[in-house]
Amino acid sequence: MVVEQLEMHLSFQGEQRKYRHFSKVLNCEMMFSLYLPPLFEEKELSLIWWLSGLTCTDDNFSQKSGFQKAAADQTVAVIIPDTSPRGDKVPDDEGWDLGKGASFYLNATQDPWAKNYQMYTYLTEELPQIVYSLIPHFSGKESIMGHSMGGHGAIMMGLKETDRFASISAFAPILNPTQVPWGKKAFTAYLGSDESSWQEWDSTSLIEQSEKIPPILITQGTSDNFYDVQLQEKEFLNAAGDKPVVYKSEKGYDHSYFTIATFIEEHIQFHVNELKKL
Repeated sequence: MVVEQLEMHLSFQGEQRKYRHFSKVLNCEMMFSLYLPPLFEEKELSLIWWLSGLTCTDDNFSQKSGFQKAAADQTVAVIIPDTSPRGDKVPDDEGWDLGKGASFYLNATQDPWAKNYQMYTYLTEELPQIVYSLIPHFSGKESIMGHSMGGHGAIMMGLKETDRFASISAFAPILNPTQVPWGKKAFTAYLGSDESSWQEWDSTSLIEQSEKIPPILITQGTSDNFYDVQLQEKEFLNAAGDKPVVYKSEKGYDHSYFTIATFIEEHIQFHVNELKKL
């Protein structure tokens, strides 16, 4: 497989890279970003996955969050995939909350989406093998985090891959997508009208069914304009019961990257602490 490096920027003595490759799973060309901390050629590195939200690409997190300082300080690599398949031949929708930039990180079963929108398989099978090969001394240890739709993706993937990820975290995640407008629209399009097929992609259903889960940290701003309609936590926390979930409401913070930048150091430290236990 040909993986082309498009960019490299020094950041806190580490390297922020951008790559392009053809995905056989998604049937299109894809890009992703990877941060390698200082001395990555010498040190063993664990890996944190970041999944972005609706309308984003891999550039939003790499350019707006300022995560590189914390990743450099903690000597951890960070991988940032794109949020959906891309290209002129990939199906799309006029709305910003469906189609390109809005995959919901699942495997679509319905036409016209199914040919390309197999993001779960891409993120759990194809892309990891590429990323592992780009880290000179990969420890084999991974955690996952994300924002909004990507928060949904991170928690959903983390709960479906409990043996793979040491920890899970999210900013303003869609915790119960089968019950909110964003999720209902996307799941109907990608999965069809049979709501029983939606449950395997819903974090609330997954955590209720899970016996043992990685520790989860969630940060939600109280001034998030999407909170009331899209991001309610009650059902998820009820389903979680006494499982290791920490949910933090941060007064006055909103849905933006200003919030992510404020608390990203805490999230990366959380993951590093859990990765060190393995």
